[in-house]
Amino acid sequence: MMFLSLIVVVSTVAILFSVIDVNAAQSGIASVYSYGRSASGERVKTGALTGAHRSLPFGTKVRVTHRQTGRSVVVRINDRGPFVRGRIIDITPAAAHAIGLSGLAPVTLNVVAGE
Repeated sequence: MMFLSLIVVVSTVAILFSVIDVNAAQSGIASVYSYGRSASGERVKTGALTGAHRSLPFGTKVRVTHRQTGRSVVVRINDRGPFVRGRIIDITPAAAHAIGLSGLAPVTLNVVAGE
């Protein structure tokens, strides 16, 4: 009987994980940053198309779309942050310039594959 219960629990968990879309779009506020070393050990380069996200794995490529201008850029996650409530990504000045962001702006994030 215990074995049957374990099978039911494992099956339920498997179904839940297959339904959850880990690549679902995220929306929030983006900010610009350009200082120091990243959590991955790289130096933050203002001319690079990189960004900081709280939980995405280093190396993940994310399309950042400015919701007001409609412009987007693909950045590589190489740092952790932002640590300010409501913000979902920090991007370098080069990435910000590419989408017309100065300061803070509403954005949508989508994980991309193979870009």
